[in-house]
Amino acid sequence: MTDPEMIRNKTFDEIEVGDTASLTRTLTKDDIDLFAVVSGDANPTHLDEGFAATTDLHGVTGHGMWIGSLISAVLGNELPGPGAVYVRQDLHFKRPVRLGETVSVAVTATDKRPEGNIVVFDCRCSDAEGNEILSGTAEVVAPREAISLPRATLPEVGLKRYDSYKRLLERCEPIEPLKTVVAHPCSESALKGALEAAEAGLISPILVGPEARIRTAAAEFGADLSPYRIVPTEHSEHSAAEAVTLVRNGEAEALMKGSLHTDELMREIAKRDTGLRTGRRISHCFILDVPTYDQPLIVTDAAINIYPTLEDKRDICQNAIDLARAIGIKEVRVAILSAVETVTTKIPGT
Repeated sequence: MTDPEMIRNKTFDEIEVGDTASLTRTLTKDDIDLFAVVSGDANPTHLDEGFAATTDLHGVTGHGMWIGSLISAVLGNELPGPGAVYVRQDLHFKRPVRLGETVSVAVTATDKRPEGNIVVFDCRCSDAEGNEILSGTAEVVAPREAISLPRATLPEVGLKRYDSYKRLLERCEPIEPLKTVVAHPCSESALKGALEAAEAGLISPILVGPEARIRTAAAEFGADLSPYRIVPTEHSEHSAAEAVTLVRNGEAEALMKGSLHTDELMREIAKRDTGLRTGRRISHCFILDVPTYDQPLIVTDAAINIYPTLEDKRDICQNAIDLARAIGIKEVRVAILSAVETVTTKIPGT
């Protein structure tokens, strides 16, 4: 076990005019986002690439006080270090720091005032070429006693972004809305999901179900159904059968589940003569957006095939691979997992 890194200060008496300390950092997207989260400063100049491109700065820049926080880091960690107390800060910003830019922050002691243990520091920030970004002064109460402590281990912080879904939606923008049958959208959540997909330009829905129930669900959140075709049915089983028929007859290209039970819909889909069977086993996929992974993850099959044969597993994997490629994953890697930790004859999958 290695000894922990120590952090030591300089007392008021030890500090001499001319003493200096510095650090160098490169501004990343994580720095900008984390600073925005902590400070609450959501200025689109820092967070919205499209908006930032229209400004005089022509691109994303860091928060001005992100640089100020680096000055605080030097004063608190290096000079004077632990025990230092900020009293005053005066900064003059000469230009912003751009995303990906490397900056150096330096503080230099310029004056000492015994009354109150005040040390005045000159503060400078410059880019990699030495061009000045910021200048100013800071006044700090320097500690009287020497302090030596293990450097604190900071917690790991993760940013959860929805970039995977954003990229997926962006891939769909040039594609015409898909004619989609929505089977039995008789609850607010089922109907709302279909209509939001329509508003996003993803689908052109055909609503199949008891018309009065669909309109009641729409009224719950004030939806206008006038742009959409409604195919009336009597009950959920009828909705499933009618929805499958519309797809089979070529009136739609996709089938979306509403508020009916999965087995009701799958029963109609899987019928040998009137369903939507193909030469490959039908399977189900969950697409997951994981904060710590830069691509969508697909979990299959968690809903349809309970006891798949080896041939079924081949089709299940191929279905997931085809889906992954369709949503833009170029290199598809497959991991085959079992639901338990040990081999058991009760679960052939092991």
